[in-house]
Amino acid sequence: MESTRIELEAGDIPTHWYNVVADMPTPPAPPLGPDGKPATPEQMGAIFPGAILEQEMSAERWIAIPQEVREIYRLWRPSPLVRAVRLERALGTPAKIFFKYEGVSPAGSHKPNSAVPQAFYNRQAGIKRLTTETGAGQWGSSIAFAGQMFGLEVRVYMVKVSYEQKPYRRLMMQTWGAEVFPSPSPLTETGRRLLAENPDNEGSLGIAISEAVEEAASRADTNYTLGSVLNHVVLHQSIIGLEAKKQFDKAGLYPDVVIGPCGGGSSFAGIAFPFLADKASGDKRAQGLRCIAVEPSSCPTLTKGRFTYDYGDASGFTPLMKMYTLGHDFMPPGIHAGGLRYHGDSPLVSQLFNDGLIEAVAVPQLATFDAGVQFARAEGIIPAPESCHAIRAAIDEALRCKESGEAKTILFNLTGHGHFDMSSYERYFSGKLENYDYPADAVAASLAHLPKLG
Repeated sequence: MESTRIELEAGDIPTHWYNVVADMPTPPAPPLGPDGKPATPEQMGAIFPGAILEQEMSAERWIAIPQEVREIYRLWRPSPLVRAVRLERALGTPAKIFFKYEGVSPAGSHKPNSAVPQAFYNRQAGIKRLTTETGAGQWGSSIAFAGQMFGLEVRVYMVKVSYEQKPYRRLMMQTWGAEVFPSPSPLTETGRRLLAENPDNEGSLGIAISEAVEEAASRADTNYTLGSVLNHVVLHQSIIGLEAKKQFDKAGLYPDVVIGPCGGGSSFAGIAFPFLADKASGDKRAQGLRCIAVEPSSCPTLTKGRFTYDYGDASGFTPLMKMYTLGHDFMPPGIHAGGLRYHGDSPLVSQLFNDGLIEAVAVPQLATFDAGVQFARAEGIIPAPESCHAIRAAIDEALRCKESGEAKTILFNLTGHGHFDMSSYERYFSGKLENYDYPADAVAASLAHLPKLG
């Protein structure tokens, strides 16, 4: 019987992360401070340790993974690369469909890949407490787990709509010792102001980031951690694609298409960037490689946003970043893929998209759940709503292969399982789940508030 799983040994865990900045034809624009000048390390150092800042600003191609981090990675890494043979048969496609399954981590998603090193570097710097935001709860549970590994206190501001939709994610964080509060909360000036304006505010990642950054900046013993967007997070997630490359080498194959869901950009970058390195080096296998970021049509940052400087949070506490944005005070609809409800995108993903080196598609909510259920019934794994976006695009690619007769090899990032997202599936099966149109008026109003430079 032919194996559908390609496994690696613990010794195969990469020793270095890959930094795409070294191979970008257009270097990423620097973050800017409130004066419109490049942000200084001192400004960033108020909420990040020195080692993280070095990674954030580095253009080195390879950055060593600390041995203590690799030891914790061994709890779940290397993650399996799986060929979705049953899905291929159900679709009747000549394409080969593979997925890298990140749901095997303790938190059930790819997020601990960055949470563990972030906690490690903060402990190394003598920090005692961490604050963070979370949407669907995958990042919050991951930093709660990582904080427990290194003896750090953790406070999580969880987007209110997700706090209410996903109680078991909240309980995971509390099990690992974290405090969890719905955002906007009465604990910060940002939260109090927004609740005074609208007591029913559902929250957003931008708001939750503001609350977490505000608290971290006010205490010397506390630093902020971010689960996506920033360069160092993208760097840590490269372990996904690096392992996948080893697994494809083991199978004697190479992908034609690499797909990942995209909110802030870390899961897409994690699977795609190491393959873009092959393209940059002139590897003939990667000559026709396509890398596709998949986002919600109700929050279409890459496909409908503007490439410009904007704040990473709702209140303007973060440095200005050059990225695709819908406007920092844009309030995305309350879709169930909470991890993708972000107004901006990774500056690295944004620059590569602007340069035409990657693609982006936006898909509606119901179509993603259609794809997730079809995948679950074929392959057995119930995917997280965020992962369903990548599955939707992979199925669409495979169906195009069915029409053309091309036997392409498709790889997508199955970023996590949906065991704690079953209320979303309940709404889908009961017909209560709905699509949200692109809120053009709301985006236009938000874009009108972009910071003025020069």
